Amino acid sequence: MTANYLSRIFPFPKRISTWSTLIRSSRYASADSRGLLFSRRGFSSTAYNFGNWLLPTQHEAKKSRKGRPRVPTGGSSRGTTVMWGDFGLRMCDHHRRIPSSALKIGEDAIKVRLKGMRYRLYKRVCANIGVYTKGNEDIQVRMGKGKGSFDHWASRIAVSKIIFEIKGDIHEQVARDAFRLAGNKMPGKYEFVKKGDPPVVGITALNGISLEELKRPRRKVPLPMPPLRLAEASGSASTSSRI
Repeated sequence: MTANYLSRIFPFPKRISTWSTLIRSSRYASADSRGLLFSRRGFSSTAYNFGNWLLPTQHEAKKSRKGRPRVPTGGSSRGTTVMWGDFGLRMCDHHRRIPSSALKIGEDAIKVRLKGMRYRLYKRVCANIGVYTKGNEDIQVRMGKGKGSFDHWASRIAVSKIIFEIKGDIHEQVARDAFRLAGNKMPGKYEFVKKGDPPVVGITALNGISLEELKRPRRKVPLPMPPLRLAEASGSASTSSRI
């Protein structure tokens, strides 16, 4: 009797997949009626628990080579200015590969210095390059074409790249001190920049000069000679050859 009563109240379908579909649809309908399914925000305000800027979500399908950071040589200044925050930390000496542990130490130094203040920290880089050992774990000697096991994640950072940005109710001197502590704990030389500072091409800031002037060749190109002088020069050359 109990089974017949339950079957009349909850009709059990013949297929399990159909039953799961009914449960899922009823759950979504109830959530939609409460207004929890569709949010008015165009973005998600929840934390991404499956990965962050120091740990990618998925492992590499193919082991990365050592390589070098891609330094723009065509006059690009992308990533050299403060975009979202008020102050930024920019690397100014040379391109390099920075491990995720060093980036984490720099982030912790900023958070410790700004503890108790209202601010938001932006990270402009991510550790998405895998670093592998050289070969044998005992003697660390590479044998043939073999490549060792995974060691840590790193980020390839070009010169004049913004790494951190800060926005909030923070004085400029406090932000300078926080970025100074972070720069001292990370490899490389860094500089403090503010929002509105000119972009940088290589290590040259576009402050008062344009990109066309920067691309102009350093050696002056001689002006074209007039036709008359060109004929005289050719005539003198032919005379000297006859002599």
